[in-house]
Amino acid sequence: MAQSYELFYWPGIQGRGEFVRLALEEAGEDYADVARGPGGIDAMMAALKEGRTPAFAPPFLRADGMTIGQTAAILMFLGERHGLAPQDPAGRLWTHQLQLTIADLVGEAHDTHHPLGASLYYEDQQDEARRRAAEFTAARIPKFLHYFGHVLGEQAFLAGPELTYADLSLFQVLEGLAYAFPKALARALAEHPNLAAFRQRIATRPRIAAYLTSPRRLPFNEQGIFRRYPELDA
Repeated sequence: MAQSYELFYWPGIQGRGEFVRLALEEAGEDYADVARGPGGIDAMMAALKEGRTPAFAPPFLRADGMTIGQTAAILMFLGERHGLAPQDPAGRLWTHQLQLTIADLVGEAHDTHHPLGASLYYEDQQDEARRRAAEFTAARIPKFLHYFGHVLGEQAFLAGPELTYADLSLFQVLEGLAYAFPKALARALAEHPNLAAFRQRIATRPRIAAYLTSPRRLPFNEQGIFRRYPELDA
């Protein structure tokens, strides 16, 4: 029987909600992207105040009477339920560890354009953003991609022969970096052709390919995590 999920995330941006969307799309599961519908923002804000175990912030997922917050926790839940995580405890923990490392990279990517805080406009912290982005493109992107390239090796996927939610999340990060830092990513991928092939492998999976060309896939823009400011792409 098909599951029905309610996903709550800000409309108009991919953001952290996109990691959850990719897992649901790959699993072929029906879901409502609540905040993108009529009255959705009001419903999302109300849901943040409901129950004894509310989410701290979007994204969060409603399923089976539960409210599950935090991207990594949502993906762990979906992965185990829909065959996007290994069956053995060690494999599930390893996949979760990979997802948390991806979350670190996502946080650092965000902080390139908001190094002083999200409450300030980018224009209010451009000098600091240039310094933060210079370190990110020169050192941090290569460090993270070296790690993931090493983990991937000659395998098809990060955790072994079967796709997991961590693979979908790494794909999304590579797509985001290609939008925000095309020069820096091209340099890094030149050192790790296995990651370039991996990116193409995920993009051509039937359900992912269909999603990427559908209206459900929001475009990258300058309100999300990955933002294209050419002056930051050293």
